[in-house]
Amino acid sequence: MKTTARERAARVRYLSAFALFALLLSLAAVAPFVSHATRAHDETKKDPKSKIVYPETKKVDVVEDYFGTKVADPYRWLEDETSAETKAWIEEQNRVTFGYLDKIPYREKLKARLTQLFNYPRISAPFRRGDTYFFTKNDGLQNQSVYYIQQGVNGTPEVFLDPNKFSADGTAVLSAFSLSKDGKYLAYGISQGGSDWVAMSVMEVATRKKLNDELMWMKASGVSWHGDGFYYSRYPAPEKGRELSSKNEFQTVYFHKVATQQSEDVLVYEDKQNPQRFQNVGTTEDERFAILSISERGKGKKGNAIFYKDLSKPDSKFAPIVGEIGNDNFGVIDNVDDKLLIRTDRNAPNGRVVLVDPQNPDEKNWKDVLPERTEPLQSTGSAGGKLFASWRKDVATRAYVFSLDGKLENEIVLPGLGTAGGFGGLNDDKHVFYSFTSFNFPPTIYKYDIATKKSTVFRTVDIPGFKPENYETKQVFYNSKDGTRVPMFLVYKKGLKLDGNNPTLLYGYGGFNSVTAPSFSSLRLALLEQGVVYASANIRGGGEYGEKWHEAGTKLKKQNVFDDFIAGAEWLIANKYTSSNKLAIQGGSNGGLLVGVVSNQRPELFRAVIEQAGVMDMLRFQKFTIGWNWIADYGSSEASEAEFKALYAYSPIHNVKPGVKYPATLITTADHDDRVVPAHNYKYAAVLQAAQGGDNPILIRIDTKSAHGASSTTKAIEQTRDIYAFLFENLGVEYK
Repeated sequence: MKTTARERAARVRYLSAFALFALLLSLAAVAPFVSHATRAHDETKKDPKSKIVYPETKKVDVVEDYFGTKVADPYRWLEDETSAETKAWIEEQNRVTFGYLDKIPYREKLKARLTQLFNYPRISAPFRRGDTYFFTKNDGLQNQSVYYIQQGVNGTPEVFLDPNKFSADGTAVLSAFSLSKDGKYLAYGISQGGSDWVAMSVMEVATRKKLNDELMWMKASGVSWHGDGFYYSRYPAPEKGRELSSKNEFQTVYFHKVATQQSEDVLVYEDKQNPQRFQNVGTTEDERFAILSISERGKGKKGNAIFYKDLSKPDSKFAPIVGEIGNDNFGVIDNVDDKLLIRTDRNAPNGRVVLVDPQNPDEKNWKDVLPERTEPLQSTGSAGGKLFASWRKDVATRAYVFSLDGKLENEIVLPGLGTAGGFGGLNDDKHVFYSFTSFNFPPTIYKYDIATKKSTVFRTVDIPGFKPENYETKQVFYNSKDGTRVPMFLVYKKGLKLDGNNPTLLYGYGGFNSVTAPSFSSLRLALLEQGVVYASANIRGGGEYGEKWHEAGTKLKKQNVFDDFIAGAEWLIANKYTSSNKLAIQGGSNGGLLVGVVSNQRPELFRAVIEQAGVMDMLRFQKFTIGWNWIADYGSSEASEAEFKALYAYSPIHNVKPGVKYPATLITTADHDDRVVPAHNYKYAAVLQAAQGGDNPILIRIDTKSAHGASSTTKAIEQTRDIYAFLFENLGVEYK
């Protein structure tokens, strides 16, 4: 919905995207490794590459039958996050990992440099209710960004909501922030340790008074206001002690009225016959329409159905606009009087915008407002009586302004090849704000005046010691195994010698229609200034070239993703940027799956692997939390023999071969990751350690009170420190 899109940039955390879920570990299991790490720190003169003795991981006799194929699962016991054995195993693994890391002599100097690079103010674009504006700011090293409020776009800001006060250690995360249409109330959600579970509270904006509303067990849900209440979606309370690993089913929509108890909430929609459906309700800006969206990726369907309800008619019911769930996606941008502007890929894999009369929703009555282009549609939004839309051309953003009936008014010229977003606002806005960033262009906020059609810099950042002219960014194209042309961005210090001897880090994702877009990272500068080449491959499975590009990297075609990534590595070597002895790869979540697979398939091609929170057991991912939601991309070992065979052929934990010399590998996960449960990475670490035929280290770093991403600035810096130290140590970088 429009309001969701408008406030998306203002929310502190997604479930960030880049876009998967986790286990509960006792802090008692972690406390001992702190003392072990301290003891290891006293031995820093020892070589971290000295022979590593891994904890012994027992094997159990568990065998599953998949369509007549017997598959052993000897480390199944590590899926039980509550067992004493699993906790002891975690403690021992962390002891070994931190013992190794603590022996790297420049590790704390590296942390100091990362802290310095990250210590600059970061401010979001403002958004408003009436004459009141809101924005977020992080002074530099605050664990969570703070919300500010001011009167007028140039008013004096004051603190409105400080998430750093939610917990003593800064690991409680503000994960939702939604203002009522009149600006009177705020609904805000808190996630503990970065978990995807959200507990929602309500505040009276004028007085800053927190009301007694407490809503529990929300996940994958927005908040959509109507009057003095809002629609939201929740799950039944999970089994106590299994909150971070049990399967999430039977999401249900409710309406909550401010200043009432959750037990009084009105049931809006439920489906007891289809437990693995997402169902959410949004509202248009004028609150005339409620839009119900239903999707069912657990059955392999990529699209959604949408229904509408005319809230100006008290007795109206939800009626279908598109009543069947298929592979086409539909999202309401806003209404134009009694009609709806809808973004869809129905008969348009690259996306289009249509105007639909909900009372006559037959597709033959749809009117194209923004027809499909050869480039994929990136984003759409409305503000000030205009329609803003952006497309991706070879991954970079192109942005335009249209009248509501689709007439082009002008292009918003961007500073270069990069990523822009945030276009949108309220119907009576006179201007909108958008952001632009690229690999050597820090995030900058621009103000676009709708009447004059001109952009001006509204807010920029100054990063101490960073000089963009010292770095070069270029886009290259290479051919994959089947001849497909794949783009890749390269970033490095100017003066690079193409002698095949540069330490290089290749990053990829390749899934879920997600785009690996050009973006700035101040922490990445700690790599670049040490002479590391950073490469970002835009492989299939993502959305860089629309739905066809995504589709070409799913289910039975998933090997295309891995072939694309391997071809990128081979291109870097063939063009003398690096060599296999200087090349590392990194990926997280679905990208963790990626690097795990290619490390198995081509272990000789890489020197080091950073695998973060990856989906590593492709035969059982659908059994945990919300993993069933990924079946539309991956397929399922239980759905068909063909899909089982495809998954079994590349599943990381099932394709490690004993005696092979695998690259140095650092695996990261966290105890509150309820997207990709840590068991995936526990099992992968166990099987890889047992199989390693060489001397390269196989380590797993298990964080606490953190989740699918770092839950605080402190944890983000510490995790990055350890990843970079591991890379420098294994790529032969002499830290300066």
